[in-house]
Amino acid sequence: MINLEILTQIKPGATVRVHEIIKEKDKTRTSIFEGLVLARKHGSEPGATFTVRATVAGEGMEKVYPIYSTIISKVEILNSPKKVRRSKLYYLRGLSKKQIRQKIGVSQ
Repeated sequence: MINLEILTQIKPGATVRVHEIIKEKDKTRTSIFEGLVLARKHGSEPGATFTVRATVAGEGMEKVYPIYSTIISKVEILNSPKKVRRSKLYYLRGLSKKQIRQKIGVSQ
């Protein structure tokens, strides 16, 4: 479960690294997914989620994580913008990395 301090720092526009636990038969391993937070939904209630977008092998990939999920072992905030003008950054899906940096103002 995510720490409450980290919970307040997960905001749209932040770059995060999510460590998720994957169970395969009798083995468990940790997978890391690093990307840009596009949206945060439902505040801090039990059904709250955040959406992370990354480019993997030249293809855009998004994952939606429940905040209170047991499969998330750790979330690291790599950097966070000072101010973003939208609460949902879905318009970034069609932009290149350079254009995203210009819009948000954070290096990635």
